[in-house]
Amino acid sequence: MPNAAAIEPEVSWLELQFEVPLAAVDSWSDALLEAGALSVDAQDADADSLDEIPLYGEPGLAPAASGWQRTRLTSLWNAATDPAVWVSEIADALALEAPDGYRIRRLVEQDWVRLTQSQFNPIPIGTRLLIAPSWHAQSAREGEFAGRLVIELDPGLAFGTGSHPTTRLCLEWLEAKLNGGETVIDYGCGSGILAIAAARLGARSVFALDIDPQALQSTRANALANPPTDAVICVGGADTPDLQPAQIVIANILSMPLKLLAPVLTSLLEPGGTLVLSGVLERQAAEVASAYAPAIALTVASTCEDWVCLVGRRPHTSF
Repeated sequence: MPNAAAIEPEVSWLELQFEVPLAAVDSWSDALLEAGALSVDAQDADADSLDEIPLYGEPGLAPAASGWQRTRLTSLWNAATDPAVWVSEIADALALEAPDGYRIRRLVEQDWVRLTQSQFNPIPIGTRLLIAPSWHAQSAREGEFAGRLVIELDPGLAFGTGSHPTTRLCLEWLEAKLNGGETVIDYGCGSGILAIAAARLGARSVFALDIDPQALQSTRANALANPPTDAVICVGGADTPDLQPAQIVIANILSMPLKLLAPVLTSLLEPGGTLVLSGVLERQAAEVASAYAPAIALTVASTCEDWVCLVGRRPHTSF
């Protein structure tokens, strides 16, 4: 009988990956699907680098760009297919420039749920908080992090699991600076992680705002999964009327919308209140800070990798 350990797992799919210019993304994507690809995914080829290009649009405005100049296409194929053949044939048939190179990866059948879950482990924040997905929550409460305030949060449609440096910077500020009893506005709440953290840390009331309906849905669901807290977490669109200024306004977005939102975020802050901004690269910090001067003097409070957290207090006297 052959040694079971020597038997290679059966290959179920092949993953084909290469880069194309923005102008060719749609043509290549359509052609790959017509040729038999099971799926095609387009991503920024410069993702997770200083050249990464975020795509977003302000309310009522279209995004400044419709895609990435360097786009990485990843297509999934049946293992019986030779996707490399189609790269050459598609390029010839559509008179497209063939990619400089491509990569084919063999994918074997796996327990995808277990594999995905293994990529998300509990994240300790400071000395008081712990962000944990539901499948780790109970063991986290009983293990080495026992006694911490656990925020149970599963990865979902909205941004924010605590793993990204910008989210972590905001969580660390809240963990270190909240004394309890504050009023907080989380502008651009995403998954609601910052609003929930503020509530767990003793804020009196928290208002979570976002323009994305999926973010609001995620925040509501995540808030329900993290009872009980003394704070009331309210959730609404970014244009919620009659919203009272808060003692703390926190926004983890990106540099461009943060600059555009300077008048709005300043108006939502009580005199003497604290503004906390993240989603800003170190090289963008001075430009973002200038958008808030002279109303609020922002300084870099902390850094993580290439990202910064900007913090400033609104003076009691108006300019």
